[in-house]
Amino acid sequence: MKIALVTGITGQDGSYLAELLLDKNYIVWGLIRRASDINTQRIEHLYNNKNLILKYGDMTDSSNLLHIMYEIKESYEDLERLEIYNLAAMSHVKVSFEMPEYCANADGIGVLRLLEAIRSSGIMDKCRFYQASTSELYGLVQEVPQSETTSFYPRSPYGVAKLYGYWITKNYRESYNMFACNGILFNHESPRRGPTFVTRKITRGLNMILKGERDCLVMGNLDAKRDWGHAKDYVEGMWRMLQTDKPDDYVLSTNEFHSVREFIEKSFALKGFIIKWKGQGLQEIGYDEKTGKELIFVSEKYFRPAEVEQLLGNNDKAKTELQWEPKCSFDELIREMVEMDCE
Repeated sequence: MKIALVTGITGQDGSYLAELLLDKNYIVWGLIRRASDINTQRIEHLYNNKNLILKYGDMTDSSNLLHIMYEIKESYEDLERLEIYNLAAMSHVKVSFEMPEYCANADGIGVLRLLEAIRSSGIMDKCRFYQASTSELYGLVQEVPQSETTSFYPRSPYGVAKLYGYWITKNYRESYNMFACNGILFNHESPRRGPTFVTRKITRGLNMILKGERDCLVMGNLDAKRDWGHAKDYVEGMWRMLQTDKPDDYVLSTNEFHSVREFIEKSFALKGFIIKWKGQGLQEIGYDEKTGKELIFVSEKYFRPAEVEQLLGNNDKAKTELQWEPKCSFDELIREMVEMDCE
């Protein structure tokens, strides 16, 4: 019997991971944060699966996490192995500057709470733990590309909180011989990405322009470069990390990067726009070459207090040891997102 607990199951990664695990005949426990608005749209299609068990919980509530550990333990007398995927986080980097304490509490100390719940409930020897880390750890990059041995230099409260989560996971692995892995995942997107993240902001904004609901799209740092892959590929990498004989930390990436500007150009081109640029800095404007209509503007409101200009991963270790590599290309990712948002 294969059992898994997924925190953050209602998010982009959580929903894809739940599908993957259910397809592999796992019994999947999912942690859902209580909200006044419906926040389960990404997993509603899974509700009828008898192997999906949903529980309310929060990474800021240690008693709740401990209770769930005991509930899982007592539900299966013959429990041989429990895989825990900690995907829950306040994951919007720009917002973390406005909510640094909450971000630290959920994304940093929250990891400690979950690790302690595992240890205190007596299931540590049967548990395999995955911590969702992030390329934002690299921040002001110390080398190009970034790998598992690259020094960290986070540039946001989110990155700093995730840095604590990374090291406390590593510490529990080394201190208590816990099977615990960090997945340092570079940017991964999909049609399920949250609407305020830059890639969805672009594809949703394009749709609103096409429908006449909006005249333009207002952006921040157009020259920021990111290593963008598809979330569906990356959740397979998470699963592979917990199937190894020995726990370790792995970078998942596509090994290529593209600018926000390029993402805009390719997205709009799929709907017949040829975006050209004029001006510089905050005065830069993107316009349609065919009509001359100004469609893209820049506002300092969308810049971070400390910018991360480029992130580029090196997935050689994951490719060699996990036999993992991304399947979806940058162009395929954009096409899928545009088709979904502009149908």
